[in-house]
Amino acid sequence: MKTDVLVVGSGIAGCAAALAAAREGADVLVVTKATEPEDANTDWAQGGIAVTQSAPDAFADDIRRASDDTADPAAVDVLVSNAREAVEDVLLDTLGVEFDTAGDDFDLAREAGHSNRRILHVDASTGKYVLRPFLEHLSERDGVRIIDDATVLDLVTDEGTVRGATVLTGDGVEPVFAGATVLATGGIGACYGRSTNPPGATGDGVAMAALAGATISDMQYVQFHPTAYDPETDPSADDAAHSFLVSEAVRGEGAVLRDGDGRRFMPDVHEDAELAPRDVVARAVARARDRTGRVVLDVSDIDFRAEFPDLADLCDDRGVELDAGIPVAPSEHFLCGGIAVDERGRSSLDRLFAAGECARTGVHGANRLASTSLLEGLVWGTRAGETAAARGRGDATAVEHVPPRDSDPALPDAFADAKFDRLGETMDEFAGVERTPDGLETARARLRRLKGEVDAYARTRVSRSLYELRNACISSLLVARAAESAPPAGCHSLSESEVIASADD
Repeated sequence: MKTDVLVVGSGIAGCAAALAAAREGADVLVVTKATEPEDANTDWAQGGIAVTQSAPDAFADDIRRASDDTADPAAVDVLVSNAREAVEDVLLDTLGVEFDTAGDDFDLAREAGHSNRRILHVDASTGKYVLRPFLEHLSERDGVRIIDDATVLDLVTDEGTVRGATVLTGDGVEPVFAGATVLATGGIGACYGRSTNPPGATGDGVAMAALAGATISDMQYVQFHPTAYDPETDPSADDAAHSFLVSEAVRGEGAVLRDGDGRRFMPDVHEDAELAPRDVVARAVARARDRTGRVVLDVSDIDFRAEFPDLADLCDDRGVELDAGIPVAPSEHFLCGGIAVDERGRSSLDRLFAAGECARTGVHGANRLASTSLLEGLVWGTRAGETAAARGRGDATAVEHVPPRDSDPALPDAFADAKFDRLGETMDEFAGVERTPDGLETARARLRRLKGEVDAYARTRVSRSLYELRNACISSLLVARAAESAPPAGCHSLSESEVIASADD
């Protein structure tokens, strides 16, 4: 199979890349693991999408301040200067997303780290109101084909140039040769036991790019959202209760955090209290939870059911007693590092592009400002798609390709499940909100052993679960190695050769 532009992933970044490439006249193939929109991180996004208002410098300042001055100024300028045009062109004019309004104007929200109201939203479920019409639009657009329920196993390379990817579908394994390839595979939430991501966020793009030799940067910068529902400390939760994200917009409207003793603790931590940057709030919540046994989000001073009906329904489904507050804990939320790309989404490998959470654009630095993830995916997805079309249009080249071996019997589903449990326990304990040198050394040793076990099986078997597990192990090792090696701020790049070497120590 051949195509001008191969897009891997179907969240907002992948959809934006596909749309942009098709607008440039390229033949586009989107390959995705997803079978439903909710399989993508974008569909889970709650808060909204930040837009540049009349004072763009204030938006840029907020991004840099949230990053603790580690964001790349050039990348911040790209995001801020392109935000309004991208939102108006794609989300409003093309897709017709009906963001919440207040009278004749948009109902702009404020979230942590923002100095003013600038966030477009639909209730607290913005992602699904963006992604679903996007997918429908692409499915009806000439020049775009979508293959779902398909697993990209590896990139196809030829002398340092990416020529497409190997894809596993229900019909077997086959190469897809492409003039240019865009990775938009999302984050690494499945590497952690507690995450706000869907289960399929296994770090596929990062791992495949690393294996192909691309530069991977800033993997130590994993963001933890401070307010995910915490069934562990909720006396009303049953054994089957699952976590969910409690949007930052709830704190933006006036909800406050209280520890197990009923004390509001954030004013003593930061001058912005509950609206401090996410990393500050997440550490404070983790420490208060350790100290007093639990932390709750007190929503008694806001009309929670009226303002956030979708979240209220989630709380009701789990039996949360809102009068007592919503029990919360930090959970892995977003990878700020990833495949190093430039302002057009170009990676260090020829014909390979990346956008969205799997890409390290530099715009977030060490910590992402709230409601900039959808915006980054939209802006960089569009730019990557345009440039990929120019690079790959009419230039798909078939090269010699050796498919992976699949000679041994398939493994039971419980095999991958047990390994993922071990992986999540290790990352939660030693590579979570707070890390120590000894803990990271322990994590690396455990991850090396786990990766070695997985590699032994993956050499002679081909399955989605096994390759996802391989990718998650590689991504986790990149996080642990970067966190152990990097200074508190700044960039740290790793090649896959370093990961392999660490696994063989």
